[in-house]
Amino acid sequence: MGRLVSIFDALRVAFRAIAANGLRSLLTTLGMVIGVGSVIVLIAVGQGAQKGVQDQIRGLGQDLIFIQPAATGGSANGGARGAAGGGQTLTKADADALAESGIVGLKGVAPQISAIAQVITSGGNQQVTVIGTTPGYPDVRGIEVAEGTFITDADVTKKTLNIVLGSEIAATLFPDGSAVGQKLRISVGPTNLNFTVIGVMQEKGGSGDGAADAYVYIPVSTIQARIGFNRNASGQVSVNQINLQAQPNANQDRLIADVTAFLIQRHEVTTADFTVKSQEDLLGASTQVSRTLSILLGSIAGISLIVGGIGVMNIMLVSVTERTREIGLRRAVGARAKDIVTQFVTEALALCIGGGLLGIAIGVGIAMGIDGRTIADQDMTTVIQPWSIFVAFGVAAGIGALSGSYPAFRASRLDPIQALRTE
Repeated sequence: MGRLVSIFDALRVAFRAIAANGLRSLLTTLGMVIGVGSVIVLIAVGQGAQKGVQDQIRGLGQDLIFIQPAATGGSANGGARGAAGGGQTLTKADADALAESGIVGLKGVAPQISAIAQVITSGGNQQVTVIGTTPGYPDVRGIEVAEGTFITDADVTKKTLNIVLGSEIAATLFPDGSAVGQKLRISVGPTNLNFTVIGVMQEKGGSGDGAADAYVYIPVSTIQARIGFNRNASGQVSVNQINLQAQPNANQDRLIADVTAFLIQRHEVTTADFTVKSQEDLLGASTQVSRTLSILLGSIAGISLIVGGIGVMNIMLVSVTERTREIGLRRAVGARAKDIVTQFVTEALALCIGGGLLGIAIGVGIAMGIDGRTIADQDMTTVIQPWSIFVAFGVAAGIGALSGSYPAFRASRLDPIQALRTE
């Protein structure tokens, strides 16, 4: 009970004191368990969300550049204003001109018009995204045909009612056999047209904007002429987006500048009435947003660590009060003030480190358990980062040292004579 001669003596005394108040120690440690576990789980969720978004963007294809209308209400002499993406400033003719421009580094061009439609078959109906495009779309977007063929130049020229299904749509609408050759009806607003399936795309995976498996593809001329879309001031039918594919290792900044200059000259405007973004731009933006999300989630979980540390300090202060006589007895038989400090700091560290280790086990277990599961209609992806484990454990140990320091200092300042008189 006197002087501590080694760290092992301090640990032995600490574990004895913790065991003497088992339930209280367990409840105190629970705050650290929840804090450490929350940090690991929430950071894993944030990192998983980042990985999911990046996978979706990469799943769009490789070396992609996207051109979209810049704004609604653009004037004839170039002013771009209003809501971004809502203008009618891009046409299929722009895409054709880009394909023939000979711009260095440009590999492929594919325009698209997107529309939400109902696909109706004898077995039921389903809402889908219809992509009106050209034969170059699969090469530009990195998708391949699994069965049948994709849209051909003849389909575009003749404005045929041929359709290509994404793998998910094909499996849903025609689960009992091949979709190729089957008939289905597409309903867009008041327009209803009967299409013949000529192909099914290979499964690509992804969700959100990268859900190629849930798209259906028809000739861009068909969606323009038979379904009908707004025309711009020159009478040409607008497209929603022009997809460009750069040559491997091409200077994309230079390519974007050349494409921008080409379209500005073609549109005879002084300010671009369109926006040009590369795939890397989208990846950078998503990474920044996801990093901010991870920091926010980690900070929220860190609050519970601080609360747990306050709980440890509170219990250690109570322990000093309860063990005043013990402290006085130890001082009377030769314990130094440093020994008293070491004892109480060791007890606080034991509580926090023990809670940290248990929190790591629970946090990693929860993160692994929810990975790949669907929660609240969301497919969960988690990525456990080793640094989050070390940070959470380090913070728990640091909080243990800090939360035990003040109670330990108070204990070391007790007068031995007064402490021995305490009942």
